[in-house]
Amino acid sequence: MTTPRTVLEALTRSPLGFLRTAWPWRALGYLLSGGGFATGVYLGVAGLLTAPVGTFARVLCAGALVVFAVALAGPLERRRLALVDRGDGDGRGSGDRRRPRHSTRTAGYGAVSVLAVGWMDLAVALVSLGIPGFLLLTPFQPTALPWQTVAGPVAGALLLPVAAYPIGAWAAVRAAVGRAVLFPKDRELREVVRSRARLVDAFETERRRIERDLHDGAQQRLVALTMKLGLATLDLPPGSAAARQVGEAHALAKEALTELRELIRGIHPQILTERGLPAAARDIAGRCPIPTDLDLDLPGRLPAAVEQTAYYVTAEALTNIGRHSGADRCRVSARCHDGVLRLDIEDNGSGDADPARGTGLVGLADRIAAVGGRMLLSSPPGGPTLLRAEIPCAGPSS
Repeated sequence: MTTPRTVLEALTRSPLGFLRTAWPWRALGYLLSGGGFATGVYLGVAGLLTAPVGTFARVLCAGALVVFAVALAGPLERRRLALVDRGDGDGRGSGDRRRPRHSTRTAGYGAVSVLAVGWMDLAVALVSLGIPGFLLLTPFQPTALPWQTVAGPVAGALLLPVAAYPIGAWAAVRAAVGRAVLFPKDRELREVVRSRARLVDAFETERRRIERDLHDGAQQRLVALTMKLGLATLDLPPGSAAARQVGEAHALAKEALTELRELIRGIHPQILTERGLPAAARDIAGRCPIPTDLDLDLPGRLPAAVEQTAYYVTAEALTNIGRHSGADRCRVSARCHDGVLRLDIEDNGSGDADPARGTGLVGLADRIAAVGGRMLLSSPPGGPTLLRAEIPCAGPSS
């Protein structure tokens, strides 16, 4: 069973086991940190408003304190969320890795937390712990009856573990609201990206298996067949019907072997694995029907996933240029800058490339996005066309 990633998961998955974990303490720390911060702000405002200075100065200082507290509350909420939401279960809290997209949303949520919700956090924690705490202290109350001095501590000891449930439940509600406000759809988007990356990895593994099977199986049999047909041609009388038929079969076998080698190269090019992206790009350009200029300036080998993506983007883009663009010249350039591979593929064709027309551009964009990159396209009617792929050299973000 996987470790719970949030206090809500821990509470709903095993209500009795919840008490044996650190989640009740994490939930209590979550509530007390928010309530304590709000209390400190209010005490500070109260102290400033009663300070022996002018009214204008008191109001100005109190207002400045509130503004500063509201600005600080947004980042604090992100950090506090790490107590009750471990993100993806890798040991790092949500607040350490995620960044909200809307600063206004963050500031508004911080203001609500300081001015209103922080008090509720503190109230839930104090009431939940205050009732059993009051009962545990019954023997020290001067008005307590003899039976109360015995029954009170027993009832308090029984109720103290129960206090973990309202604290955990309120912390779960607060965390869910904070996650929805500060990081809308963030978790779902990360899971989609990871799922897509896993699919690409599985697809690449299958491609390599097929390439290996074709190379070691079908290709070797075709080579043996071609050699046998060639030897048989030598043993037949020249010009005979049998020699012609065997010669035709020999030619067909050589064509099939050539096509199979092209298929294997397309599935997973050996040159990419052995010599890297520049050599593989030169191989693609050499087979492209359109004259292609190369400008590749790369600092050695790149991660395998990056090289594979860049290779297939280049191959598909040059194939599209040869089939659809009407260009008589194209250019491929590649640079690495700040940990990002920028691959530009240009042509002087008629332009007006449209992903909706099924020219493979949607597939290219999906493949680039699967490794955390993005594709940009400029193709006005009349040309020229520029396709740019920006691929992080560290792979998809997690």
